[in-house]
Amino acid sequence: MIAFTLTELASVLGGRLVRAADGSVVVDGEVHTDSRKVVAGSIFYALPGEVTDGHLFAASAAENGAVLLVVERELELDVPQVLVPDGVAALAALAREVVVRVRAKGELRVVAVTGSNGKTTTKNMLRAVLENEGATVAPWGSFNNHVGAPISMLAIDFDTRYLVVEMGASAIGEIAQLISIVTPDVGIVLKVGLAHVGEFGGPDAVETAKAEMVTDLPESAVAVLNADDVRVVRMAGKTKAAIVWFGLAGSADVRADDIEASATGTEFTLEAAGIQRRVRLKILGEHHVMNALATIAAARALGVPPERSVPAIEALVRAERWRMEVLERADGVVVINDAYNASPDSMAAALKTLAQITRGDQRSVAVLGEMAELGEYADEEHDRIGRLVVRLNVQKLVVVGHNARHIHNAAGLEGSWDGESVLVGTADEAYDLLRDQLRFGDVVLVKSSGSAELRFLGDRIAGVTA
Repeated sequence: MIAFTLTELASVLGGRLVRAADGSVVVDGEVHTDSRKVVAGSIFYALPGEVTDGHLFAASAAENGAVLLVVERELELDVPQVLVPDGVAALAALAREVVVRVRAKGELRVVAVTGSNGKTTTKNMLRAVLENEGATVAPWGSFNNHVGAPISMLAIDFDTRYLVVEMGASAIGEIAQLISIVTPDVGIVLKVGLAHVGEFGGPDAVETAKAEMVTDLPESAVAVLNADDVRVVRMAGKTKAAIVWFGLAGSADVRADDIEASATGTEFTLEAAGIQRRVRLKILGEHHVMNALATIAAARALGVPPERSVPAIEALVRAERWRMEVLERADGVVVINDAYNASPDSMAAALKTLAQITRGDQRSVAVLGEMAELGEYADEEHDRIGRLVVRLNVQKLVVVGHNARHIHNAAGLEGSWDGESVLVGTADEAYDLLRDQLRFGDVVLVKSSGSAELRFLGDRIAGVTA
């Protein structure tokens, strides 16, 4: 983080400095809300949460070297503290001030990305492209909520040229709040799907929330929109920003044609800015083509032509840990670990990829868990996935957990399956079953929402220990 005196920080946060002998002391360390990540010189935000309270871990943060605590109640600890009425609001205030100061003194350009699927992959593609152009900050993992996104912003300094921020939401108004902290130069909307639809209350509410990405963009900004998603297309009428379209539609400014998916990656022909060239992604799954198109479009808006953005995207070997991650065993079994998260759209895309890349004598095996946060749509969407498994001719299905049972039930009712689908209660049961049944050439997809924790099962099946 850029440097502030303790007195300056208290003013920026709208708080009161306590337990500090000298307000002129300068702090410029990392900002954390997890005491385990605190190192010497860090600033620790003690945020109250649904499960626990950060104030309970402030002593641990101090022991690990925190030089400042941001707290909602004064603590009996011999370390400077800024007492604030609302820790989350204070975190946003600090991020806002840091961005303002860096923008005033540097050449910072900000790219923000939202969408029901693909945010993290697109962010990682943008990082790969932009870090070749200048100092780039883009968080690892999915730091995209009201806490994670501001922490991502706080990593910039006066030398940072590009900041890439994911903006997720589980309710209307959350993306608008993030936009109020940092107004993007480029705002990307990938897709409006059913991810978190249970929390939103319906697809229309999801659309309203995602539209917040572009509603308040100024005329000087660029909105990068999906030309193939009718709900995203409607957002064009809600923004003053210039619009760049990406997708498969012939009208898109940046488009893909002739897509080919295989076990080694995905190829497509890119048409953009009057050029036509073949693009070869190492990342598995044709659904990542849309993420690549969005990245290329956003890079163009920042002055980076496809001649420079495409090679950087092609060099990526995986989207991220546990996202369509290909793990090969010595005995010829291939595991696709895509269990970091799941929605109906991403689940369908992963299953389609499994079907596409399984060739000849290979056997396709799907190990599926719950898709969380679907609310009233949960039964219907799990049912739809079960039927899709059969229609794609996936040869073996293992469903893990009671909340995913409708996948198993629907698969059994679709077609002429007889024992190809098995429902087990736990990941351990799934592992024991697969340990005895997997054979040379099997291609195994492991997919679920993060809460089902099947990503660890995927690693275990593949023999990955870390």
